[in-house]
Amino acid sequence: TTKEATCTEDGSKERVCECGEKETAVIPALGHNFENGDCKNCDEVLTSRFEDVKAGLFYFDPVEWAVEKGITTGATDTTFNPDGQCTRAEVVTFLWRAAGKPEPTTTVNPFTDVKEGDFFYKAVLWANENNITNGVSATAFAPLTKCNRAQVVTFLWRAQNEPASDAEVTFTDVKDGQFYTTAVAWAVEHNITNGISATEFGVDGICNRAQVVTFLYRSQAE
Repeated sequence: TTKEATCTEDGSKERVCECGEKETAVIPALGHNFENGDCKNCDEVLTSRFEDVKAGLFYFDPVEWAVEKGITTGATDTTFNPDGQCTRAEVVTFLWRAAGKPEPTTTVNPFTDVKEGDFFYKAVLWANENNITNGVSATAFAPLTKCNRAQVVTFLWRAQNEPASDAEVTFTDVKDGQFYTTAVAWAVEHNITNGISATEFGVDGICNRAQVVTFLYRSQAE
Protein backbone atom coordinates (compact mmCIF):
# COMPACT_ATOMS: atom_id res chain seq x y z
CA THR A 1 0.00 0.00 0.00
CA THR A 2 1.45 3.36 -1.03
CA LYS A 3 0.62 6.79 0.32
CA GLU A 4 2.13 9.35 -2.04
CA ALA A 5 4.29 12.11 -0.61
CA THR A 6 3.17 15.71 -1.04
CA CYS A 7 5.25 18.88 -1.06
CA THR A 8 4.96 19.25 2.70
CA GLU A 9 4.11 15.77 4.03
CA ASP A 10 5.99 12.47 3.90
CA GLY A 11 4.40 9.51 2.18
CA SER A 12 4.83 5.85 2.97
CA LYS A 13 4.99 2.45 1.38
CA GLU A 14 3.77 -0.50 3.41
CA ARG A 15 4.29 -4.14 2.50
CA VAL A 16 2.45 -6.93 4.30
CA CYS A 17 3.65 -10.54 4.25
CA GLU A 18 1.17 -13.41 4.08
CA CYS A 19 2.32 -14.23 7.60
CA GLY A 20 1.03 -10.87 8.79
CA GLU A 21 4.36 -9.12 9.33
CA LYS A 22 4.50 -5.53 8.05
CA GLU A 23 7.36 -3.46 6.64
CA THR A 24 6.94 0.32 6.22
CA ALA A 25 9.24 2.70 4.34
CA VAL A 26 8.99 6.49 4.46
CA ILE A 27 8.78 8.44 1.19
CA PRO A 28 10.25 11.91 1.92
CA ALA A 29 8.15 14.99 1.24
CA LEU A 30 8.79 16.38 -2.23
CA GLY A 31 9.28 20.02 -1.23
CA HIS A 32 7.80 22.86 -3.23
CA ASN A 33 9.14 23.44 -6.73
CA PHE A 34 8.28 27.05 -7.48
CA GLU A 35 8.60 28.59 -10.92
CA ASN A 36 7.47 32.19 -11.29
CA GLY A 37 5.55 31.85 -8.04
CA ASP A 38 3.61 28.70 -8.96
CA CYS A 39 4.54 25.32 -7.46
CA LYS A 40 4.87 22.73 -10.23
CA ASN A 41 4.00 19.94 -7.77
CA CYS A 42 0.92 21.34 -6.05
CA ASP A 43 -1.47 24.29 -5.99
CA GLU A 44 0.67 26.45 -3.68
CA VAL A 45 1.13 30.01 -4.97
CA LEU A 46 3.61 32.60 -3.71
CA THR A 47 2.64 36.18 -3.07
CA SER A 48 4.92 38.94 -4.31
CA ARG A 49 5.77 41.97 -2.21
CA PHE A 50 4.26 43.99 -5.09
CA GLU A 51 0.56 43.99 -5.86
CA ASP A 52 1.21 44.34 -9.61
CA VAL A 53 3.49 41.26 -9.79
CA LYS A 54 1.37 38.12 -9.81
CA ALA A 55 2.40 34.46 -9.63
CA GLY A 56 2.53 32.84 -13.05
CA LEU A 57 3.80 35.93 -14.87
CA PHE A 58 7.12 35.53 -16.71
CA TYR A 59 8.73 38.26 -14.64
CA PHE A 60 7.71 37.06 -11.15
CA ASP A 61 11.04 35.33 -10.38
CA PRO A 62 13.19 38.02 -12.08
CA VAL A 63 11.52 40.82 -10.09
CA GLU A 64 11.96 39.00 -6.77
CA TRP A 65 15.59 38.22 -7.68
CA ALA A 66 16.35 41.81 -8.74
CA VAL A 67 14.94 43.25 -5.52
CA GLU A 68 16.74 40.69 -3.34
CA LYS A 69 20.04 41.49 -5.11
CA GLY A 70 19.56 45.24 -4.74
CA ILE A 71 19.47 45.72 -8.51
CA THR A 72 16.23 47.64 -8.38
CA THR A 73 13.39 48.47 -6.03
CA GLY A 74 9.72 49.02 -6.61
CA ALA A 75 8.23 52.18 -8.01
CA THR A 76 6.55 52.41 -4.58
CA ASP A 77 6.51 50.21 -1.50
CA THR A 78 3.65 48.18 -2.95
CA THR A 79 4.05 48.43 -6.75
CA PHE A 80 6.85 47.49 -9.14
CA ASN A 81 5.42 49.22 -12.24
CA PRO A 82 6.36 46.36 -14.64
CA ASP A 83 5.07 48.29 -17.67
CA GLY A 84 7.14 51.39 -16.98
CA GLN A 85 9.49 52.14 -19.88
CA CYS A 86 13.20 51.95 -19.03
CA THR A 87 15.63 54.76 -19.76
CA ARG A 88 19.30 54.47 -20.67
CA ALA A 89 20.20 55.60 -17.15
CA GLU A 90 18.05 52.90 -15.55
CA VAL A 91 19.36 50.07 -17.74
CA VAL A 92 23.05 50.84 -17.15
CA THR A 93 22.33 51.25 -13.43
CA PHE A 94 20.68 47.81 -13.29
CA LEU A 95 23.72 46.34 -15.06
CA TRP A 96 26.15 48.15 -12.75
CA ARG A 97 24.37 46.96 -9.61
CA ALA A 98 24.19 43.38 -10.97
CA ALA A 99 27.98 43.55 -11.48
CA GLY A 100 28.46 44.44 -7.81
CA LYS A 101 28.62 48.24 -8.12
CA PRO A 102 32.27 48.37 -9.25
CA GLU A 103 33.98 51.72 -8.81
CA PRO A 104 34.80 53.32 -12.16
CA THR A 105 38.53 53.79 -12.59
CA THR A 106 38.15 57.09 -14.41
CA THR A 107 37.32 60.37 -12.76
CA VAL A 108 36.79 62.13 -16.09
CA ASN A 109 33.13 62.61 -16.95
CA PRO A 110 32.70 63.60 -20.61
CA PHE A 111 28.91 63.99 -20.40
CA THR A 112 27.31 67.32 -19.58
CA ASP A 113 23.95 65.65 -18.83
CA VAL A 114 25.41 63.31 -16.17
CA LYS A 115 26.12 65.03 -12.88
CA GLU A 116 27.88 63.80 -9.75
CA GLY A 117 25.13 62.91 -7.31
CA ASP A 118 22.84 61.44 -9.97
CA PHE A 119 21.85 57.87 -9.05
CA PHE A 120 23.32 56.74 -12.37
CA TYR A 121 26.58 58.74 -12.20
CA LYS A 122 28.99 55.90 -11.35
CA ALA A 123 27.02 53.43 -13.48
CA VAL A 124 27.39 55.60 -16.58
CA LEU A 125 31.13 56.15 -16.04
CA TRP A 126 31.59 52.40 -15.51
CA ALA A 127 29.53 51.49 -18.58
CA ASN A 128 31.36 54.04 -20.71
CA GLU A 129 34.86 52.95 -19.72
CA ASN A 130 33.96 49.28 -20.22
CA ASN A 131 32.46 49.94 -23.67
CA ILE A 132 29.07 48.65 -22.60
CA THR A 133 27.55 51.82 -23.96
CA ASN A 134 28.78 55.25 -24.93
CA GLY A 135 27.07 58.56 -25.23
CA VAL A 136 24.77 59.61 -28.03
CA SER A 137 27.49 62.19 -28.77
CA ALA A 138 30.92 63.06 -27.39
CA THR A 139 29.36 65.18 -24.64
CA ALA A 140 25.83 63.81 -24.13
CA PHE A 141 24.73 60.48 -22.65
CA ALA A 142 20.96 61.07 -22.94
CA PRO A 143 20.13 59.36 -19.62
CA LEU A 144 16.38 59.93 -19.95
CA THR A 145 16.08 58.50 -23.48
CA LYS A 146 14.06 55.29 -23.56
CA CYS A 147 15.95 52.04 -24.34
CA ASN A 148 14.79 49.73 -27.09
CA ARG A 149 15.19 45.95 -27.33
CA ALA A 150 18.21 46.13 -29.63
CA GLN A 151 20.06 48.42 -27.22
CA VAL A 152 19.23 46.43 -24.08
CA VAL A 153 20.40 43.07 -25.46
CA THR A 154 23.53 44.80 -26.78
CA PHE A 155 24.32 46.27 -23.35
CA LEU A 156 23.85 42.82 -21.80
CA TRP A 157 26.02 41.16 -24.46
CA ARG A 158 28.83 43.68 -23.99
CA ALA A 159 28.63 43.29 -20.22
CA GLN A 160 29.28 39.56 -20.81
CA ASN A 161 32.42 40.46 -22.83
CA GLU A 162 30.77 40.05 -26.24
CA PRO A 163 30.58 36.24 -26.46
CA ALA A 164 30.52 34.78 -29.96
CA SER A 165 27.35 33.15 -31.25
CA ASP A 166 26.83 30.78 -34.14
CA ALA A 167 23.06 30.92 -33.86
CA GLU A 168 21.22 31.63 -37.08
CA VAL A 169 19.01 34.70 -36.86
CA THR A 170 16.11 34.78 -39.29
CA PHE A 171 14.33 37.91 -38.07
CA THR A 172 13.52 40.24 -40.94
CA ASP A 173 14.37 43.31 -38.85
CA VAL A 174 17.86 42.06 -37.85
CA LYS A 175 20.29 42.63 -40.70
CA ASP A 176 23.91 41.52 -40.94
CA GLY A 177 26.47 44.03 -39.76
CA GLN A 178 24.30 45.99 -37.31
CA PHE A 179 25.67 46.84 -33.86
CA TYR A 180 23.08 44.50 -32.35
CA THR A 181 23.27 41.56 -34.81
CA THR A 182 25.52 39.27 -32.77
CA ALA A 183 23.92 40.41 -29.52
CA VAL A 184 20.49 39.35 -30.76
CA ALA A 185 21.86 35.98 -31.93
CA TRP A 186 23.46 35.44 -28.50
CA ALA A 187 20.31 36.47 -26.64
CA VAL A 188 18.13 34.11 -28.64
CA GLU A 189 20.66 31.25 -28.42
CA HIS A 190 20.74 31.50 -24.61
CA ASN A 191 16.98 31.97 -24.17
CA ILE A 192 17.42 35.46 -22.79
CA THR A 193 14.73 36.68 -25.14
CA ASN A 194 13.04 35.70 -28.37
CA GLY A 195 11.38 37.72 -31.05
CA ILE A 196 8.07 39.48 -30.71
CA SER A 197 6.91 37.11 -33.46
CA ALA A 198 8.33 34.23 -35.51
CA THR A 199 9.76 36.71 -38.02
CA GLU A 200 10.48 39.90 -36.04
CA PHE A 201 12.74 40.63 -33.11
CA GLY A 202 11.23 44.07 -32.52
CA VAL A 203 14.52 45.94 -32.43
CA ASP A 204 12.86 49.34 -31.98
CA GLY A 205 10.38 48.26 -29.32
CA ILE A 206 10.91 50.09 -26.01
CA CYS A 207 11.76 47.77 -23.10
CA ASN A 208 9.77 48.01 -19.92
CA ARG A 209 10.95 47.30 -16.38
CA ALA A 210 9.61 43.74 -16.38
CA GLN A 211 11.44 42.90 -19.60
CA VAL A 212 14.76 44.44 -18.59
CA VAL A 213 14.96 42.65 -15.23
CA THR A 214 13.92 39.41 -16.96
CA PHE A 215 16.65 39.74 -19.62
CA LEU A 216 19.17 40.51 -16.90
CA TYR A 217 18.02 37.61 -14.72
CA ARG A 218 18.33 35.15 -17.61
CA SER A 219 21.73 36.48 -18.67
CA GLN A 220 23.04 36.18 -15.10
CA ALA A 221 21.83 32.58 -14.99
CA GLU A 222 24.21 31.87 -17.89
